[in-house]
Amino acid sequence: MNAVQEKFTRQRITHLHTWTPSLFSFRCTRDAGFRFTAGQFARLGVRKASGAIVWRGYSMVSSPFDEFLEFFSIVVPGGEFTSELSQLKVGDEILIEKLAHGFLTLDRFVDGRYLWLLSTGTGVAPFLSMLQDFEVWQRFERIILVYSVRSVDELAYRDLLDEIVTRDYVAPYADKFTFVPVVTREAVAGCLGARITDLLSTGELEQHVGVPVEAENSRVLLCGNPEMVEDCRMLLQQRDMQLSLTRRPGAVAVENYW
Repeated sequence: MNAVQEKFTRQRITHLHTWTPSLFSFRCTRDAGFRFTAGQFARLGVRKASGAIVWRGYSMVSSPFDEFLEFFSIVVPGGEFTSELSQLKVGDEILIEKLAHGFLTLDRFVDGRYLWLLSTGTGVAPFLSMLQDFEVWQRFERIILVYSVRSVDELAYRDLLDEIVTRDYVAPYADKFTFVPVVTREAVAGCLGARITDLLSTGELEQHVGVPVEAENSRVLLCGNPEMVEDCRMLLQQRDMQLSLTRRPGAVAVENYW
């Protein structure tokens, strides 16, 4: 099969960054024909020593307008995909399917005043992409990013968040943005200390931010640990906040590529 017929392109790693022994980011070249909406994910392929290709879905951290693609990954001990991915070096090849996937995008919502971005771990990736897209700043009165990790050294991309709000196209809207770091396994000044589900159940999250999570005006995107996503979805359902579907607009959207 020639390159035109293949469903993927061959890209090259251009930059690597290690956050912790189990967390890293990488950039790669971007095919000129690859298009995506902020919040979507790409199917990445790595080739094993046997020649077999293993595929996994990864949300883009980078903006839809960047000339590169950036991804955020955890190293799963013994994991078939990340064990290979974490060994790649600058200049190595990675395969990327030509079509982006996923529905964790702003077009899931037809209205709303307050946008809540609830994430754990590497699930923050699609929200970082979204915050680099002008649309989110135009559409919502308040944008709240909740980013939960176990230890403070896992709070990646703080520099990027600081830089985004200084960009020319964002700076006039920067007062719309609230960042809520959450660290669950150690006490850290300036960070909340309970799981997102507990913060929602007790009302501590809303009290901290000063914005209610309710069906009329709030829109919620969930990405991260599947247990967190499901538990939050159930909690929000109790508030009459339903999943947004093509046939039925709602107040909640989730990503499922695990």
